Amino acid sequence: MTYEIRPVAVVESSLADPAGAPKQGLEGGPEAWLRFDPAVAGGIGDLAAGDEVFVLTWLHLADRSVLAVHPRDDARNPLTGVFSTRSADRPNPIGLHRVRVLAVDGLRVRVADLEAVDGTPVVDVKPVLDAAR
Repeated sequence: MTYEIRPVAVVESSLADPAGAPKQGLEGGPEAWLRFDPAVAGGIGDLAAGDEVFVLTWLHLADRSVLAVHPRDDARNPLTGVFSTRSADRPNPIGLHRVRVLAVDGLRVRVADLEAVDGTPVVDVKPVLDAAR
């Protein structure tokens, strides 16, 4: 069985190489833009500066054949199955990034702490739910 995922946006970032990117956004992920497809413009109308959202990406440069890794690419860590790690290399390389919205400018949304590289497809954006929601 296969499923089709269509990107809703693309990452515009100063990060160009996954090897040089931080492992997690809070470890030095830069500010970046999410440039949305005009076809989904109606979906971003309620995003606002200060919102915390999860950005789901398709890690298009990942190795989809990998099933076990040394966490954080550190050979001192034991080999671990990818489903117990946040490794980008995995059969379905879906990235999960918790970011803060800094600004909304038309079809572009500025976010903080995104460790995805330039050109990474965005497949969805979801709000971070707190106890009040």
